[in-house]
Amino acid sequence: MRPQPVAPVPRVSLTRQEAAYSLGVSLSFFAEHVQPQLKVVRRGSVRLVPLRELERWLEREAQVVIE
Repeated sequence: MRPQPVAPVPRVSLTRQEAAYSLGVSLSFFAEHVQPQLKVVRRGSVRLVPLRELERWLEREAQVVIE
């Protein structure tokens, strides 16, 4: 019997590196300027950033720029 293919599971959190990459910033910038404003899940050495936290941060920080 062949195993059934598994559908991709939607991500609900990212590592700090993935979160930084998803925002287009370096990990050091993320750690200094973004992460302190986020709720982060800590388990041992693992740090997980909920996607909703990133979305909330973007909403709070977004500004209209008129040039």
